[in-house]
Amino acid sequence: MFKMYLEIAFEAELDTNENPELLEMAREVCEEHAETRASAIQELRDMIYERGECAPRRTDDEFLLRFLRQHRFVVRRAHRQLVRYCTFLEQYPDLYKGVDLWGLARLGAAYEVCILDRPGVGRISILRFGAWDPDEHPGIFLVQVAFAMTEIWLRLPKLQVLGGTLIVDLQNITMKHVAALTPTIAYQIVCLVGLALPCAPNSIHIVNYNWLLHTFFFLFKRFIPKKAWNKIHFHRHDLESLRQIIDPECLPPRYGGTCRHHITIGHWFNKIRQYRDEDFDREMKDYGWLIKE
Repeated sequence: MFKMYLEIAFEAELDTNENPELLEMAREVCEEHAETRASAIQELRDMIYERGECAPRRTDDEFLLRFLRQHRFVVRRAHRQLVRYCTFLEQYPDLYKGVDLWGLARLGAAYEVCILDRPGVGRISILRFGAWDPDEHPGIFLVQVAFAMTEIWLRLPKLQVLGGTLIVDLQNITMKHVAALTPTIAYQIVCLVGLALPCAPNSIHIVNYNWLLHTFFFLFKRFIPKKAWNKIHFHRHDLESLRQIIDPECLPPRYGGTCRHHITIGHWFNKIRQYRDEDFDREMKDYGWLIKE
């Protein structure tokens, strides 16, 4: 039964359709209203052309909608986000152009995702720095994986509305890990969690930190906007404080939770490869990724 549920969930990872329940949730969470939605999208599209501050890869309704949902349909804020997004793509083409999408599965367990999406929590992703081998995969590979994963998630209306939660696990982190995280890599990671992409998390949790935290976190601190600080929570090895914020039903057993839906990013990529369709391949190729059969 459990495996059957997972297969259904994996198949739904590529479902870009909207349903009445989702639209009702979008109204509550994103202040999205059926009677003004089309006009807000057109206003954003007009602003793009009138201001000329960016040249988006797309300007169709579905693409622009994700930026409006992120900013509760405040058009000027959605536009600023879109400008940052386009700038990010121009600055760092090596994160996606010519990158083998399915080859990113090699990262294995350094990233984990939970496909049990809940209101207020959304999609939980876990970055386990201690499980990442910098000798095998350079820091840019870590960012390439996160970027591809986020872009695929942003195709899903469900996740545009529900958002996500990020857990950064520092267990077993060493100076080798810290040394491999250059300021550029740190800035790119911050961009991926809301500075540039329309996917600001509901909350960010730093768990299992030790004395290296000060060195580690200094790399990121300078890039994090002040308004984002109230979303960041620090937890030591006693993770009761984490469970007070995130329902244990959404957490894996290692954090005292009961969720069985956490999988490695390698497994997730392989399942996306199994269930993807021609539309998915075409879109990702248009974005620049390399899709190998």
